Amino acid sequence: MAFIRTVRGDIDPAEFGVCYPHEHVLCQPPPQVTDLDLTMDSQAAAIQELTWFKQAGGQSLVELTPVDYGRNAAGLKRVSEATGVHIVCVTGHHKEAFSAAWVQERTVDELAERFIRDVTQGVDGTNIQAGAIKAASSLNAITANEEKVFRAAARAQRATGAPITTHTEAGTMGLEQIDLLRSEGVDPSRVIVGHVDRKLEWSYHLQLARTGACLSFDQVSKEKYYPDSRRVEFILRLVAAGFGRQIVLSGDLARKSYWPSYGAGGGPGLTYILWRLAPWLRAEGLAQSPLDDILIHNPARMMAIG
Repeated sequence: MAFIRTVRGDIDPAEFGVCYPHEHVLCQPPPQVTDLDLTMDSQAAAIQELTWFKQAGGQSLVELTPVDYGRNAAGLKRVSEATGVHIVCVTGHHKEAFSAAWVQERTVDELAERFIRDVTQGVDGTNIQAGAIKAASSLNAITANEEKVFRAAARAQRATGAPITTHTEAGTMGLEQIDLLRSEGVDPSRVIVGHVDRKLEWSYHLQLARTGACLSFDQVSKEKYYPDSRRVEFILRLVAAGFGRQIVLSGDLARKSYWPSYGAGGGPGLTYILWRLAPWLRAEGLAQSPLDDILIHNPARMMAIG
C-alpha cells in the first residue's frame, strides 16, 4: 500500500490534497548567509501563513530545507499539528556552497546510509521521518561533492522508495542530474527537477519532460526571473504536448519578505498560486482536470512511497 511520509506520520496519498512540493517553512541558514531575510525562524508566522494557505484550499507542503540549511523537523511538526497542513520534510543536501562541510569527508555509501536512516528512522535525533531526498547542483556544474550527494540520494531512493527532489541553480544541469541518477539505477519518474522555470527554453523543457521526470515550476510570482505570463505559456504548452502529468507548481518562498505573515514585505505569500496563478491558467484555457493533476494528483503520485 502506497503512503506519503509526513512529519506527523504516514498518510494515504488520497489525503494529500492540493500540494506545493517545493517550499521552505522553517530554516536557519548557515553563518555564511548574511541576508537575514533568508532566516525563516518564526513558528508563529509559519502557523499564520499556513492557516491562510489552508483557507485558500491548500492541504500539503513539501519542505525542502535539508540539515545543512537549518532543518527544523520538530518545529515543522508543531506547525503541522497547529494548522492541519501536511508537511513532508527532507533528507539529503543542498548545493556545494552549503553542503561541503557535511559531505567532503564522507563516502557516497556513508551519505546514503544517513539518508536511509533519515527516511526509515528519523532526522535530527527525533522519530520524525523524512519523506523525500534532496540533491542539488551549482550553476552550470555538478561539483565532486554534489555528485556524491546525487549518487547517495540515488542509493537511498532505491533502498527506501522515497522520491528525489532537486535544486538546479538558475534551472541549469537538469538533464545532467537525470543522467547521473539514471547511472545509479533511478527511474526518472521518481525525480522532481527543481526550478525549471528559471530556464524557460522550450527545447530544454521538452528534453526534460521526455526523460519521464517531473518538472517543478516553483518560482511562481518571482517576476525578477520571468513574468508569470511566461510560466503560464510554458505550462499550457507542456500540457498540450502531453506532459500534463509531469508538472508541479510551487513558490519556493524562502524569505520573510515573501510571506505577509512576517509583516516584512507583504507578499506574495502561500495563497498566491491558488488565488492568482490557478485562475489565470483557467482563464487561458486550461481545463480543470489537468489543473487538478498539477495541483493534486501529480504531487501525490510523486511523493508516494511503495
